[in-house]
Amino acid sequence: MTVTIYQVTESFPPSERYGLQAQMRRAGISVISNIAEGQGRLTAGEWRQLLSHARGSLYEIEAQLIIAKRLRFISEEDGQNLRNDCRETGKALAGLITYVRGLERQPATGNRQPRVSEADPPRSPPPPSPQS
Repeated sequence: MTVTIYQVTESFPPSERYGLQAQMRRAGISVISNIAEGQGRLTAGEWRQLLSHARGSLYEIEAQLIIAKRLRFISEEDGQNLRNDCRETGKALAGLITYVRGLERQPATGNRQPRVSEADPPRSPPPPSPQS
């Protein structure tokens, strides 16, 4: 979605370089950045908070698409494609938020570790140390 935003906003008028073009690009970057930052946080609550920020940025993009279309900065086709991207991203994000909310209901371990790559499954916390 973010790459598409960059491609579509490339044709915006030069006067929008620091206006709507920049705002849409920042919001697109914000979605993925907040998801990634949340993954690196130590608690599920922090993770959920950053996912909430990502969701807010997604709504910003949707509002900015309406403005860009009304100003005729984007075609109907590009606008529809981006709206579809936003919907798909929103569905995936909603599922991730639901998953993280489930984690919040579990006892905290404080041992979340980042994954090395997308192919790696989430790591389980280490087993508890034996009590003497």
